[in-house]
Amino acid sequence: MDIKTASALRRLRLVSAPEAVSFLLLLVCSVLKRTTEFDAVPVMGMVHGVLFILYVLFWLDAWNRAKWGFKTGALYFVLSVLPTGGFFAERKLKREAEAAVIASRARQEKVVNA
Repeated sequence: MDIKTASALRRLRLVSAPEAVSFLLLLVCSVLKRTTEFDAVPVMGMVHGVLFILYVLFWLDAWNRAKWGFKTGALYFVLSVLPTGGFFAERKLKREAEAAVIASRARQEKVVNA
């Protein structure tokens, strides 16, 4: 894995958890708006919208650089539209990055032909 691919995956990983938190907060704000006089939906909506757009841009970049198949690319997109999906995406991306580092070190040490 080259440095640009690793950076693309890292960016996607770093934005996935905050995007999931903002989605959950937006849901809470929506409930509070309906049940109380508290109305933070416009602010949280904008925050979540910006984070979601960043997620989609970083997802497209990661899909292009990592050469994911349709199934993997679709999985990461579906995780972005589920309320807690960003947490699962972050965990999965972290495991993928760790596996890539291990494979890279093994190739450098010529332990395996990976």
